[in-house]
Amino acid sequence: MVRIVETSVRDGQQSLFATRMTTQEVVDLCRLYDQAGFHAIEMWGGATFDAAMRFLDEDPWERLREVRKVCKKTKLQMLFRGQNILGYRHYSDDVVDMFCKKSIENGIDIIRIFDALNDLRNLKQAVESTKKYGGECQIALCYTTSPVHTIDYFVDLGKQIEQLGCDSLCIKDMAGVLLPEDARKLVTALKKQVHIPIELHSHSTAGVATMTYLAAIEAGVDIIDTSLSPCSDGTAQPSTQALINSLAGTKYDPHMDLHVVQRAEPMMSKIIDKYVNNGLMSWKSMQVNPKILFYQVPGGMLSNMIKQLRDQDAMDRYDEVMLEIPKVRRDLGYPPLVTPMSQMVGTQAVMNVLMGERYKITIKEVRDYLHGKYGRAPAEVDQDVRKKIIGDDETITCRPADLLKPEFENLKKKYSDIARCDEDVLSLALFENVAVNFLTKKYGLNGTKEIDEFEMFV
Repeated sequence: MVRIVETSVRDGQQSLFATRMTTQEVVDLCRLYDQAGFHAIEMWGGATFDAAMRFLDEDPWERLREVRKVCKKTKLQMLFRGQNILGYRHYSDDVVDMFCKKSIENGIDIIRIFDALNDLRNLKQAVESTKKYGGECQIALCYTTSPVHTIDYFVDLGKQIEQLGCDSLCIKDMAGVLLPEDARKLVTALKKQVHIPIELHSHSTAGVATMTYLAAIEAGVDIIDTSLSPCSDGTAQPSTQALINSLAGTKYDPHMDLHVVQRAEPMMSKIIDKYVNNGLMSWKSMQVNPKILFYQVPGGMLSNMIKQLRDQDAMDRYDEVMLEIPKVRRDLGYPPLVTPMSQMVGTQAVMNVLMGERYKITIKEVRDYLHGKYGRAPAEVDQDVRKKIIGDDETITCRPADLLKPEFENLKKKYSDIARCDEDVLSLALFENVAVNFLTKKYGLNGTKEIDEFEMFV
């Protein structure tokens, strides 16, 4: 039997319409999902935290608590970026620890942890904290293709992941570039040497994900991620209903209540219509684009980049930016395009195109990356590009978080007039300017709005 994780209220909406689903919409869907027999519902983490405060004036912690109230049978899952947590930089170990603690206390069962560079040093604290507070820990290896990302590379990574003591492993194919035969070979190789459950997460951007899922299932994958139609396919995950029907009556049958799943369809259709009509969901996000096999742009990155280019009145430069992305990725040592690296590479590609000169201006995060502050690059960085951006500066070689002083208590003191609980402090730790704006409004205080570096890609 194959188990299914439903992703529409997290990755599905993040991939298709920039994570603007409201808490009430999420709760209404999860109330039905809880009756269907899913292995888990991925409903938190990723960009949901930031977007809730920034665009919806909603408390992400309250969303988690409200969903927990209506989900009595099904595990709740979140996506967690290792030492980045849900933000765009590394945070101190005490903040990582407290975030794991409060996530589990407020209702999360499974924390899927990954590092954008597959640098396992950046996962150590999150894994230890998840296990310490009684959560189920899943580590995701970020799948991508490059001269260095071979099957042997991923199998070796999988063995190291198992040794860290996690409960399961996820192949995180964030750009939807894992082809069926490659999936068969990868899952087969992993199953021979890794002895914990293996989950596959992909996107339909290139049009191959459903075929990839079936090949992986035949090779022995234990869990797959799907998204409820019509919040599926395009840059999101394959359709939940399609996979349930395809597997019904086979030895892989997930034995779910399809009638319950189908009851959620009209609700999701209404939600999708809303975001199509208000312009947040673009027809481009629903297109099959085999060129993604070359560009390797994940769904969330693509939908947000489209919105950003529209805001800049630069949609006519879309094709130029898409061609620039793999060049920037090569220059930076083939990092997998997943948050925060996808935002960094995407932002830099946009700037390279709009400035008319490559690396004429570089964002702070790319400079930090080249200084080693995000961890080890998968491959050698282009030395000419490094020289142009950071000159002869020294780079760090230790675990980046080892250089960070504890942050939580200092933030608690700094914002004692705003933060009413530890959850508020964590919101401030991750998205300080956005959280200040949100909390001042939530508690009826005075404040002014500030915008952080990555707003255009949230």
